[in-house]
Amino acid sequence: MMKNVLKIGGGVAAVALGVTLMGTFYTLEEGEQAVIVQFGRPVGAPVTEAGLHGKLPFVQEVRRFEKRILVWDGDPNQIPTKGREFIWVDTTARWRIADAKKFLESVATEAGARSRLNDIIDSVVRDQVSGSELVELVRSASWVIPKDELLAEVPAEAQAELKKEVVRGREELTRTILAKAREVVPQYGIELVDVRIKRLDYVESVREKVYARMISERKRIAARFRSEGEGQSAEILGTMEKELRQIRSTAYRRVQEVRGKADAEATRVYGAAYGADPEFYAFSRTLEAYKEGQNKNSTVILTTESDYYRYLKRANAAPAVRTKR
Repeated sequence: MMKNVLKIGGGVAAVALGVTLMGTFYTLEEGEQAVIVQFGRPVGAPVTEAGLHGKLPFVQEVRRFEKRILVWDGDPNQIPTKGREFIWVDTTARWRIADAKKFLESVATEAGARSRLNDIIDSVVRDQVSGSELVELVRSASWVIPKDELLAEVPAEAQAELKKEVVRGREELTRTILAKAREVVPQYGIELVDVRIKRLDYVESVREKVYARMISERKRIAARFRSEGEGQSAEILGTMEKELRQIRSTAYRRVQEVRGKADAEATRVYGAAYGADPEFYAFSRTLEAYKEGQNKNSTVILTTESDYYRYLKRANAAPAVRTKR
Protein backbone atom coordinates (compact mmCIF):
# COMPACT_ATOMS: atom_id res chain seq x y z
CA MET A 1 0.00 0.00 0.00
CA MET A 2 2.79 2.32 0.90
CA LYS A 3 4.50 1.52 -2.36
CA ASN A 4 1.37 2.50 -4.33
CA VAL A 5 1.17 5.79 -2.50
CA LEU A 6 4.82 6.47 -3.25
CA LYS A 7 4.29 5.62 -6.93
CA ILE A 8 1.29 7.90 -7.17
CA GLY A 9 3.13 10.67 -5.35
CA GLY A 10 6.11 10.25 -7.64
CA GLY A 11 3.90 10.41 -10.70
CA VAL A 12 2.18 13.55 -9.47
CA ALA A 13 5.53 15.13 -8.71
CA ALA A 14 6.80 14.23 -12.18
CA VAL A 15 3.72 15.72 -13.80
CA ALA A 16 4.02 18.83 -11.67
CA LEU A 17 7.68 19.10 -12.57
CA GLY A 18 6.88 18.68 -16.26
CA VAL A 19 4.15 21.32 -16.12
CA THR A 20 6.53 23.62 -14.25
CA LEU A 21 9.24 23.12 -16.82
CA MET A 22 6.80 23.67 -19.67
CA GLY A 23 5.66 26.89 -18.07
CA THR A 24 9.25 27.97 -17.46
CA PHE A 25 10.67 27.61 -20.98
CA TYR A 26 9.42 28.81 -24.34
CA THR A 27 10.85 29.06 -27.85
CA LEU A 28 10.86 31.87 -30.41
CA GLU A 29 10.88 31.23 -34.15
CA GLU A 30 12.84 33.30 -36.62
CA GLY A 31 10.81 36.39 -37.50
CA GLU A 32 9.21 36.53 -34.03
CA GLN A 33 9.75 38.68 -30.97
CA ALA A 34 8.11 38.45 -27.55
CA VAL A 35 7.16 40.48 -24.49
CA ILE A 36 6.84 38.84 -21.05
CA VAL A 37 3.65 39.88 -19.28
CA GLN A 38 3.19 39.48 -15.53
CA PHE A 39 -0.27 40.06 -14.10
CA GLY A 40 -1.28 41.87 -17.31
CA ARG A 41 1.73 44.22 -17.37
CA PRO A 42 4.88 43.86 -19.50
CA VAL A 43 8.08 43.24 -17.59
CA GLY A 44 11.64 43.41 -18.80
CA ALA A 45 12.90 44.17 -22.29
CA PRO A 46 11.41 42.57 -25.39
CA VAL A 47 12.95 39.28 -26.44
CA THR A 48 14.09 39.47 -30.06
CA GLU A 49 16.49 36.52 -30.41
CA ALA A 50 15.19 33.21 -31.75
CA GLY A 51 15.74 30.13 -29.58
CA LEU A 52 14.90 28.80 -26.12
CA HIS A 53 14.08 31.30 -23.38
CA GLY A 54 12.80 31.16 -19.82
CA LYS A 55 10.16 32.87 -17.68
CA LEU A 56 8.46 32.47 -14.32
CA PRO A 57 5.88 29.74 -14.53
CA PHE A 58 2.21 30.41 -13.81
CA VAL A 59 2.62 34.15 -13.12
CA GLN A 60 4.14 35.18 -16.44
CA GLU A 61 2.96 34.67 -20.01
CA VAL A 62 4.45 35.30 -23.44
CA ARG A 63 2.99 37.73 -26.00
CA ARG A 64 4.41 37.08 -29.45
CA PHE A 65 4.70 39.66 -32.26
CA GLU A 66 5.98 39.70 -35.80
CA LYS A 67 9.50 40.96 -36.34
CA ARG A 68 9.20 40.97 -40.15
CA ILE A 69 7.94 43.83 -42.33
CA LEU A 70 4.13 44.04 -42.48
CA VAL A 71 1.78 45.48 -45.10
CA TRP A 72 -0.73 48.27 -44.61
CA ASP A 73 -3.29 49.04 -47.34
CA GLY A 74 -5.55 52.00 -46.77
CA ASP A 75 -8.99 52.53 -48.22
CA PRO A 76 -9.15 54.82 -51.28
CA ASN A 77 -10.03 58.39 -50.25
CA GLN A 78 -11.65 61.18 -52.24
CA ILE A 79 -9.38 64.21 -51.86
CA PRO A 80 -9.39 67.60 -53.64
CA THR A 81 -6.09 68.83 -55.03
CA LYS A 82 -4.84 72.39 -54.78
CA GLY A 83 -6.51 73.09 -58.13
CA ARG A 84 -9.84 71.73 -56.77
CA GLU A 85 -9.77 68.56 -58.91
CA PHE A 86 -11.35 65.76 -56.87
CA ILE A 87 -9.40 62.52 -57.16
CA TRP A 88 -9.35 59.09 -55.57
CA VAL A 89 -6.05 58.37 -53.80
CA ASP A 90 -5.15 54.78 -52.92
CA THR A 91 -2.12 54.46 -50.60
CA THR A 92 -0.08 51.55 -49.29
CA ALA A 93 2.71 51.33 -46.69
CA ARG A 94 5.24 48.91 -45.21
CA TRP A 95 5.86 48.89 -41.47
CA ARG A 96 7.26 46.76 -38.68
CA ILE A 97 7.14 46.54 -34.89
CA ALA A 98 10.28 48.31 -33.68
CA ASP A 99 9.56 48.29 -29.94
CA ALA A 100 7.37 45.34 -28.96
CA LYS A 101 6.88 46.54 -25.37
CA LYS A 102 5.71 50.00 -26.39
CA PHE A 103 3.62 48.41 -29.14
CA LEU A 104 1.86 46.19 -26.58
CA GLU A 105 1.22 49.08 -24.22
CA SER A 106 -0.14 51.43 -26.92
CA VAL A 107 -2.02 49.43 -29.57
CA ALA A 108 -1.79 45.83 -28.22
CA THR A 109 -2.42 44.05 -31.54
CA GLU A 110 -1.69 44.33 -35.25
CA ALA A 111 -5.34 45.20 -35.86
CA GLY A 112 -5.03 48.10 -33.43
CA ALA A 113 -1.83 49.20 -35.16
CA ARG A 114 -3.50 49.17 -38.59
CA SER A 115 -6.36 51.24 -37.24
CA ARG A 116 -3.90 53.80 -35.87
CA LEU A 117 -1.98 53.83 -39.17
CA ASN A 118 -5.25 54.50 -41.00
CA ASP A 119 -5.68 57.71 -39.02
CA ILE A 120 -2.04 58.82 -39.28
CA ILE A 121 -1.25 58.05 -42.91
CA ASP A 122 -4.64 59.11 -44.28
CA SER A 123 -4.34 62.44 -42.47
CA VAL A 124 -0.84 63.11 -43.81
CA VAL A 125 -1.81 62.04 -47.35
CA ARG A 126 -4.85 64.31 -47.31
CA ASP A 127 -2.76 67.29 -46.17
CA GLN A 128 -0.10 66.74 -48.82
CA VAL A 129 -2.48 66.03 -51.71
CA SER A 130 -4.77 68.98 -50.95
CA GLY A 131 -1.72 71.26 -50.91
CA SER A 132 -0.31 70.04 -54.24
CA GLU A 133 -1.26 70.52 -57.87
CA LEU A 134 -2.46 67.49 -59.80
CA VAL A 135 0.58 67.67 -62.07
CA GLU A 136 2.83 67.19 -59.02
CA LEU A 137 0.98 63.96 -58.17
CA VAL A 138 1.14 62.31 -61.58
CA ARG A 139 4.60 63.35 -62.79
CA SER A 140 8.12 62.95 -61.51
CA ALA A 141 10.60 65.74 -60.93
CA SER A 142 12.53 64.54 -63.99
CA TRP A 143 9.64 65.47 -66.29
CA VAL A 144 10.89 67.09 -69.50
CA ILE A 145 8.63 69.43 -71.48
CA PRO A 146 8.09 68.00 -75.00
CA LYS A 147 9.70 69.72 -77.96
CA ASP A 148 7.82 72.30 -80.02
CA GLU A 149 7.33 69.96 -82.99
CA LEU A 150 5.57 67.48 -80.70
CA LEU A 151 3.49 70.18 -79.02
CA ALA A 152 2.32 71.40 -82.43
CA GLU A 153 0.15 68.29 -82.74
CA VAL A 154 -1.42 68.80 -79.30
CA PRO A 155 -4.46 71.05 -78.60
CA ALA A 156 -3.79 74.42 -76.99
CA GLU A 157 -5.43 73.39 -73.72
CA ALA A 158 -3.31 70.26 -73.48
CA GLN A 159 -0.20 72.26 -74.39
CA ALA A 160 -0.69 74.43 -71.33
CA GLU A 161 -0.87 71.29 -69.17
CA LEU A 162 2.23 69.78 -70.75
CA LYS A 163 4.22 72.99 -70.30
CA LYS A 164 3.60 73.17 -66.55
CA GLU A 165 6.81 72.84 -64.59
CA VAL A 166 7.07 70.12 -61.96
CA VAL A 167 8.56 71.48 -58.73
CA ARG A 168 8.34 68.48 -56.38
CA GLY A 169 7.08 65.49 -58.30
CA ARG A 170 5.41 62.33 -57.09
CA GLU A 171 8.56 60.81 -55.57
CA GLU A 172 9.27 63.90 -53.46
CA LEU A 173 5.63 63.99 -52.38
CA THR A 174 5.73 60.38 -51.15
CA ARG A 175 9.00 61.05 -49.34
CA THR A 176 7.35 63.98 -47.59
CA ILE A 177 4.37 61.82 -46.60
CA LEU A 178 6.75 59.17 -45.21
CA ALA A 179 8.75 61.75 -43.23
CA LYS A 180 5.62 63.36 -41.74
CA ALA A 181 4.11 60.01 -40.74
CA ARG A 182 7.41 58.80 -39.26
CA GLU A 183 7.31 61.69 -36.81
CA VAL A 184 4.13 60.29 -35.24
CA VAL A 185 4.36 56.49 -35.29
CA PRO A 186 7.37 55.89 -32.97
CA GLN A 187 5.20 56.54 -29.89
CA TYR A 188 3.31 53.35 -30.78
CA GLY A 189 6.47 51.23 -31.09
CA ILE A 190 6.08 51.21 -34.88
CA GLU A 191 8.68 51.92 -37.55
CA LEU A 192 7.28 53.08 -40.89
CA VAL A 193 9.49 51.68 -43.64
CA ASP A 194 7.86 53.07 -46.79
CA VAL A 195 4.73 54.78 -48.11
CA ARG A 196 3.59 54.66 -51.74
CA ILE A 197 0.63 55.97 -53.72
CA LYS A 198 -0.71 52.93 -55.58
CA ARG A 199 -3.31 54.61 -57.74
CA LEU A 200 -4.71 58.01 -58.62
CA ASP A 201 -8.01 58.42 -60.42
CA TYR A 202 -10.62 61.08 -61.02
CA VAL A 203 -13.92 60.84 -59.19
CA GLU A 204 -16.86 59.71 -61.33
CA SER A 205 -18.23 63.18 -62.11
CA VAL A 206 -14.83 64.55 -63.09
CA ARG A 207 -13.99 61.37 -65.02
CA GLU A 208 -17.09 61.81 -67.17
CA LYS A 209 -16.06 65.38 -67.96
CA VAL A 210 -12.55 64.24 -68.80
CA TYR A 211 -13.88 61.51 -71.08
CA ALA A 212 -16.23 64.00 -72.75
CA ARG A 213 -13.34 66.38 -73.31
CA MET A 214 -11.20 63.56 -74.71
CA ILE A 215 -14.00 62.51 -77.07
CA SER A 216 -14.53 66.11 -78.17
CA GLU A 217 -10.81 66.50 -78.77
CA ARG A 218 -10.64 63.28 -80.77
CA LYS A 219 -13.60 64.45 -82.88
CA ARG A 220 -11.90 67.80 -83.47
CA ILE A 221 -8.72 66.09 -84.60
CA ALA A 222 -10.73 63.71 -86.81
CA ALA A 223 -12.57 66.68 -88.34
CA ARG A 224 -9.23 68.42 -89.01
CA PHE A 225 -7.84 65.31 -90.69
CA ARG A 226 -11.05 64.91 -92.66
CA SER A 227 -10.90 68.54 -93.78
CA GLU A 228 -7.26 68.18 -94.80
CA GLY A 229 -8.15 64.99 -96.68
CA GLU A 230 -11.02 66.69 -98.49
CA GLY A 231 -8.72 69.58 -99.42
CA GLN A 232 -6.12 67.20 -100.80
CA SER A 233 -8.86 65.28 -102.62
CA ALA A 234 -10.15 68.50 -104.22
CA GLU A 235 -6.60 69.44 -105.19
CA ILE A 236 -6.00 66.03 -106.77
CA LEU A 237 -9.34 66.13 -108.62
CA GLY A 238 -8.61 69.67 -109.84
CA THR A 239 -5.20 68.59 -111.14
CA MET A 240 -6.81 65.59 -112.81
CA GLU A 241 -9.48 67.73 -114.50
CA LYS A 242 -6.81 70.16 -115.69
CA GLU A 243 -4.76 67.34 -117.17
CA LEU A 244 -7.87 65.84 -118.79
CA ARG A 245 -8.72 69.19 -120.40
CA GLN A 246 -5.16 69.46 -121.70
CA ILE A 247 -5.34 65.93 -123.09
CA ARG A 248 -8.72 66.61 -124.73
CA SER A 249 -7.47 69.90 -126.17
CA THR A 250 -4.35 68.26 -127.55
CA ALA A 251 -6.38 65.38 -128.98
CA TYR A 252 -8.94 67.75 -130.57
CA ARG A 253 -6.18 69.83 -132.13
CA ARG A 254 -4.57 66.68 -133.47
CA VAL A 255 -7.91 65.47 -134.88
CA GLN A 256 -8.47 68.81 -136.61
CA GLU A 257 -4.98 68.74 -138.07
CA VAL A 258 -5.46 65.21 -139.39
CA ARG A 259 -8.93 66.06 -140.69
CA GLY A 260 -7.63 69.22 -142.37
CA LYS A 261 -4.84 67.30 -144.06
CA ALA A 262 -7.33 64.64 -145.18
CA ASP A 263 -9.74 67.26 -146.55
CA ALA A 264 -6.89 68.96 -148.38
CA GLU A 265 -5.78 65.65 -149.85
CA ALA A 266 -9.36 64.82 -150.85
CA THR A 267 -9.77 68.22 -152.46
CA ARG A 268 -6.52 67.74 -154.33
CA VAL A 269 -7.63 64.32 -155.57
CA TYR A 270 -11.07 65.62 -156.56
CA GLY A 271 -9.47 68.58 -158.31
CA ALA A 272 -7.09 66.38 -160.23
CA ALA A 273 -9.92 64.01 -161.20
CA TYR A 274 -12.35 66.72 -162.21
CA GLY A 275 -9.65 68.73 -163.98
CA ALA A 276 -9.08 65.85 -166.40
CA ASP A 277 -12.69 66.16 -167.69
CA PRO A 278 -14.41 69.48 -166.92
CA GLU A 279 -17.65 68.48 -168.61
CA PHE A 280 -17.89 65.34 -166.47
CA TYR A 281 -17.29 67.47 -163.40
CA ALA A 282 -20.08 69.81 -164.45
CA PHE A 283 -22.35 66.82 -165.04
CA SER A 284 -21.52 65.29 -161.66
CA ARG A 285 -22.13 68.57 -159.84
CA THR A 286 -25.47 68.92 -161.66
CA LEU A 287 -26.56 65.47 -160.53
CA GLU A 288 -25.55 66.27 -156.96
CA ALA A 289 -27.50 69.52 -157.09
CA TYR A 290 -30.61 67.75 -158.32
CA LYS A 291 -30.22 65.08 -155.68
CA GLU A 292 -29.80 67.54 -152.86
CA GLY A 293 -32.57 69.84 -153.97
CA GLN A 294 -35.13 67.22 -154.93
CA ASN A 295 -38.16 66.55 -152.75
CA LYS A 296 -39.48 62.97 -152.53
CA ASN A 297 -43.04 64.12 -153.28
CA SER A 298 -42.05 66.43 -156.14
CA THR A 299 -41.76 65.79 -159.89
CA VAL A 300 -39.05 67.34 -162.05
CA ILE A 301 -40.13 68.37 -165.57
CA LEU A 302 -37.25 68.93 -167.99
CA THR A 303 -37.38 70.54 -171.39
CA THR A 304 -35.32 69.40 -174.28
CA GLU A 305 -33.32 72.58 -173.91
CA SER A 306 -32.12 71.86 -170.37
CA ASP A 307 -28.50 70.94 -169.68
CA TYR A 308 -29.53 67.86 -167.75
CA TYR A 309 -31.52 66.55 -170.72
CA ARG A 310 -28.60 67.35 -172.99
CA TYR A 311 -26.24 65.31 -170.83
CA LEU A 312 -28.66 62.40 -170.77
CA LYS A 313 -28.91 62.42 -174.57
CA ARG A 314 -25.17 62.41 -174.89
CA ALA A 315 -24.87 59.61 -172.36
CA ASN A 316 -27.38 57.47 -174.29
CA ALA A 317 -25.85 58.32 -177.70
CA ALA A 318 -22.24 57.62 -176.73
CA PRO A 319 -22.64 53.81 -176.48
CA ALA A 320 -24.34 53.72 -179.90
CA VAL A 321 -21.51 55.64 -181.51
CA ARG A 322 -18.99 53.31 -179.93
CA THR A 323 -21.02 50.30 -181.22
CA LYS A 324 -20.98 51.62 -184.80
CA ARG A 325 -17.26 52.05 -184.59
